[in-house]
Amino acid sequence: MNKKLAQFKSIIVEREFVMAWVACAFLVIAFIIGAFFLPLLFILIEVVLFCSILIFLFMSVYKAAQTSKETAIERNELKSVLGGLDDAIIVYDDHFKATFFNPAAERLFKIKADVVLGHTLAPQDVEQAGWQTLIQVVFSSLAPRVIVRSKEGELPEVVDISFGDPALELRVTTAPIIDEKGKKLAFMKIIHDRTDLIAAFRSNTEFVTVASHQLRGPLTNINWALQSLGESTEMNDADKLIVTTATEAGRNLLRRIDDLLTVAKIDEGHFGYNFEEANIVDFLGTILNDVLSQARAAGVKIFFDRPSTDLPHVMIDPKQLSIAVVNIMENAIRYNVTNGEVIVKVAKTDDKPFIVITVRDTGMGIPAESVKRLFMKFFRAENATKSQTEGSGLGLYIAKGIIAAHGGEIHAESELNRGTIITFIIPTDPALVPKSEIGAGYF
Repeated sequence: MNKKLAQFKSIIVEREFVMAWVACAFLVIAFIIGAFFLPLLFILIEVVLFCSILIFLFMSVYKAAQTSKETAIERNELKSVLGGLDDAIIVYDDHFKATFFNPAAERLFKIKADVVLGHTLAPQDVEQAGWQTLIQVVFSSLAPRVIVRSKEGELPEVVDISFGDPALELRVTTAPIIDEKGKKLAFMKIIHDRTDLIAAFRSNTEFVTVASHQLRGPLTNINWALQSLGESTEMNDADKLIVTTATEAGRNLLRRIDDLLTVAKIDEGHFGYNFEEANIVDFLGTILNDVLSQARAAGVKIFFDRPSTDLPHVMIDPKQLSIAVVNIMENAIRYNVTNGEVIVKVAKTDDKPFIVITVRDTGMGIPAESVKRLFMKFFRAENATKSQTEGSGLGLYIAKGIIAAHGGEIHAESELNRGTIITFIIPTDPALVPKSEIGAGYF
């Protein structure tokens, strides 16, 4: 009761109630004057009208004052929350007039909030001393390097912006602020500083790249020496078996090193792509012919379900995309069963400009809890490691990176002991192919 009374007292002293009290005073004066000059019947009617108007006025103003107070409290709470965030927050209206600039934004851009607030941000502000980075973030087309992370037309819009001097890596999320009726009120940019994270990531990939290069040279020489020994006619059968086994182990190790180098290049966005128009059916047919001998050696049949009608051409890098498809096919063969099958199907999606390719096998399948981790770096399902001890867990990660660079997506479905379906899509619209490599893994 005391809490409600205190709330009532706090509201009736709000600014909105000033006019209400003034109106009440005029009504009281009008009532008193009328009481002296009007008949009794009119006085009674006046009393009823006066009370009705007074109650209606009081309730309306009280509700408006209550709403205003609650809104002010919520606004202050929101400002407190946004002000305490580590991410920089900028809010501006349709005309780019800045209305909010939190302390993290002050620290990041080295500009005080009172300088920015109320200012209408414009591209020409990039010439102002100390404003360049801020304006390039607000107008990302002015930034030196921008990678769009969100899909075209998708909200919120997410872009990564890189600056060289000083080194700065920012992820900028732009979202509209709308009211309960869906009306757009303003825009908010959330700027996350990823400079330290990217530096650590690049340090790791640089270590992998340098170490792999350092290992690759000596290992190539060892493999060459073993191959030369294997061709010797002076060794007995036992020695030849040892050399052959060592040679195969060396080749496998070299493939692992090449996979690590490929992953490092994909993560850094330096894998390099040369896109050209291609017939996807002919492209897949060539790859399936190349893996046919491997499938026969494993006792696995390959079937190509060709489309009955011509498909649109796609923009691909045949060399790089073949790496992705071969990795998928080798998994389907390696983890299959004797006399198993791999069925490859290609078709056009009905409602979107994409070609969809499915690779279905009749193998051991993947446990449900492992499917969502299948495309992670170095991941191998437990049943796969028991069946095939060899493997790096990089093949599908590489495939995902290459397909993403083509503007596509990949996912998996599987049923334990029944098989796995790998599905990926490639756009038929060249505009959907990324103009630059995404890099930096998938975080």
